[in-house]
Amino acid sequence: MESVANQIAEALAEAKGVEPANLDTTLYDHVSTDAIEELVDHESRAWSVEFETRNHTVEVTGTERIYVDGDLVRSLGQSSGGG
Repeated sequence: MESVANQIAEALAEAKGVEPANLDTTLYDHVSTDAIEELVDHESRAWSVEFETRNHTVEVTGTERIYVDGDLVRSLGQSSGGG
């Protein structure tokens, strides 16, 4: 399974309409991806993490959803490029 950090980067790129390699920001500058990985692995789903990048607000939830600027972009584990 793809790492949570990669999935967040892909969701952010999708929302911006660019490829992940062309993002103008690095997640590690805005949030501890290790902490998000630990939350995802936790048995409780009653959590969410919200952080800001230069131009966007990203939220990852315990229900395995990734929102960018309040819009659901993808669910964790969802493969990219699938519509």
